[in-house]
Amino acid sequence: MLFKIQRYQPEVASAQGAEQQNATYWQEMTLDDALVKPGMMLLDALKLLREQDPTLSFRSSCQEGVCGSDAMQVNGRNRLSCITPLAELSQPIELMPVPGLPILRDLIVDMTLFFDRYAQANPTLNAGEFNPEQEHLQSPADRAKLDGLYECILCACCSTSCPSFWWHPDQFLGPAALLAAERVVIDSRDIQPKQRLEALSDPYQLHRCRGIQQCTASCPKGLDPSRAIRQLKHQQWTQS
Repeated sequence: MLFKIQRYQPEVASAQGAEQQNATYWQEMTLDDALVKPGMMLLDALKLLREQDPTLSFRSSCQEGVCGSDAMQVNGRNRLSCITPLAELSQPIELMPVPGLPILRDLIVDMTLFFDRYAQANPTLNAGEFNPEQEHLQSPADRAKLDGLYECILCACCSTSCPSFWWHPDQFLGPAALLAAERVVIDSRDIQPKQRLEALSDPYQLHRCRGIQQCTASCPKGLDPSRAIRQLKHQQWTQS
């Protein structure tokens, strides 16, 4: 099984005085077919390849599609390596870091910008003053509105597949952050939905979305950030 992996080693680039975009290179690696077992995931193959070359770097943690740490671009599409079956992939299997974020090493990117935009969306429920003697009740119907909004695992597959996020990373919040924003705006227990919508009223944070829907196509959890963004826009227009 043939792999084509984009490599970047910062210490080599530094020694050569090269810019990051000029210091990446492609490396072909081969995995013996005898090692490929039925049901293997891409992450399993990467671990075997790392036995061949211990410098090969990638993130992983839970290996169950829950932590979101192992996002990468696989044959041109953002995916989680731990839940991507090898049998689905055409060869050579091309692996790159997710686009739009600085590369730290090989398939590992710096997630700081992604999490900064997420924090900027202020996706924390504000149910008012805490009263330990009283619950914040919610009807089953209102609870059902949150389905498809709270399950995000912050893998960044959506935001890093979004051209608007590539072009305006310091201004556009990105699909993951806006999905989280809609989750609290629509929550019946939150006391400041109006203020949240007003905070997203500038031309870039929300409205730089162009409805390309790459975010929805790339979400490994089957969520629909594009729909959440449309809902936020509609709620803004209705409020104004």
